[in-house]
Amino acid sequence: MLLRDLQGLLATINDAEVRQDVCDFLITDRRALAHWHAPAFASGTPESLLVAEHRGGLDLGLYLDPGLLARLQASAPLEHLTDDNLEDFCTALEGVSHFHCVAFSAARDWSVSIFGLEMQAEIDKYAVSVLLAGSQRGGTLVRGLHERLFDRVRFRADLDDALGTLYAKANRYAARFCRRLEERFLRPRRARVGDMLAELRRFYRLGDAGKLRCIEAV
Repeated sequence: MLLRDLQGLLATINDAEVRQDVCDFLITDRRALAHWHAPAFASGTPESLLVAEHRGGLDLGLYLDPGLLARLQASAPLEHLTDDNLEDFCTALEGVSHFHCVAFSAARDWSVSIFGLEMQAEIDKYAVSVLLAGSQRGGTLVRGLHERLFDRVRFRADLDDALGTLYAKANRYAARFCRRLEERFLRPRRARVGDMLAELRRFYRLGDAGKLRCIEAV
């Protein structure tokens, strides 16, 4: 299944294996979200990670809209990532990124914030997309990919001011980090993918403060 493949890509890119299979936590019936009292139940958002913390562990669920999944199955983005399926692909990948990051952090008793999840998801979307696009159709989609992912972003209309500010900050910092990756490691005919992966893996293990210091240092 596509989601399992996406989780595998994230695990490989970030050298971050987890035991949990995202497909085992998938929710596609929006009515089931009422049980979680999830805002996604009312807002109609196509993707939402559901987390309930309790003594002894976490309950997790990942809601993805079934129409979104059907479109991705038909368009096969892992073989043909295009302008037409890029948005759907990134929506699904964002959900898998959130799930994977929470599972990876929980296994190590690391705390994780909404800001950290959102920033990491933006970076994961860029890393996965640029590596896929670079291997397809002669790499044509790579050109302008940073602009598509970070400059043409749209935030949900139902976000309150605080969350809107948080999402915008996460996007801004992720954009700076990914631009640096592009400039350092993805120059035409001088790509250093191995070095880029090493940087991504180091960054993945930093806390929020460490990630911000890393980005602001340049």
